[in-house]
Amino acid sequence: MKRTHPGLLRSIVATNVRRYRQARGLSQQDFANEIDMDRTYYGGVERGERNVSIDNIERIAKGLEISPHQLLIARE
Repeated sequence: MKRTHPGLLRSIVATNVRRYRQARGLSQQDFANEIDMDRTYYGGVERGERNVSIDNIERIAKGLEISPHQLLIARE
């Protein structure tokens, strides 16, 4: 059965990606350019609109200089 709404993990990833990027003091566009990712796709990841692949989670984490699993952990 296809879901019509994003799952909780997508929201967690989006929140974490945004938080780590902002901690580095980079705009979405600058970070997307840094990791060679389309800025509109990357913005969709941060807004939780994209069902990001494992490969792209790895790519984003590498750009953020963190372990990929850190993007999957819910923070309080």
